[in-house]
Amino acid sequence: MEKPNLDYINQLARGDESIKKELIDVIKTEFPEEQKDYYESVKIGEFKKIEENVHRVKHKISILGLEKSYEISNKFEHNLRELNFNGQEDFEKILVAISEYIETL
Repeated sequence: MEKPNLDYINQLARGDESIKKELIDVIKTEFPEEQKDYYESVKIGEFKKIEENVHRVKHKISILGLEKSYEISNKFEHNLRELNFNGQEDFEKILVAISEYIETL
């Protein structure tokens, strides 16, 4: 499994530590909320809401340089549109990997 990284954030910041810190802070603030929203929507089984939550998390996946994980999330989002949970387990592994990573930032 690929590992989250700050490569893309470093590119965006172009050496400006305050921008880098701001981007990291946004991820550290927003991701846990988005993850919580995702699990709550799964618990109630509301496909449209689950799909929206996956879509929101995909942006963090992309920013953290997880290209394969982004594709996995994209497929899961598409499956949800067809009322299909295929890919849920892989998506949730990505959530765990990101959670563990942002704790180290």
